[in-house]
Amino acid sequence: MTTYTATTEGITIRVRPVYLDGQSNVIAKKFVFAYFIRIENHRKEAVQLLRRHWFITDAAGDVKEVEGEGVIGKKPVIEPGSVHEYNSFCILETFEGAMEGTYLMTHEDGGQFHVTIPRFTLRAAAN
Repeated sequence: MTTYTATTEGITIRVRPVYLDGQSNVIAKKFVFAYFIRIENHRKEAVQLLRRHWFITDAAGDVKEVEGEGVIGKKPVIEPGSVHEYNSFCILETFEGAMEGTYLMTHEDGGQFHVTIPRFTLRAAAN
């Protein structure tokens, strides 16, 4: 399985997508993908993840934009040298697509910055 990585301002994002064949239905054009995210804090200060902003593109070129607070209902604080991991999923109507985006983070003095979530490929049967 491929891992996609990007580092912004001392924060490394690693993404590992997985096709969920057992939950997908080709006839119904329902292709289910899980993705596993690891957020590593290489800074000398704690950071907090405030918001996520995703762009989800399918093979037809249709783009869905998803924005909201935190990740899976949390706004994790990540201490220096620590990680936060979570997983989520998306459903496409095509056998492949891609996701990418940003996290809005804040550090201890209240300053905010965006962290790149690397573009990663979603491909049915790519496990």
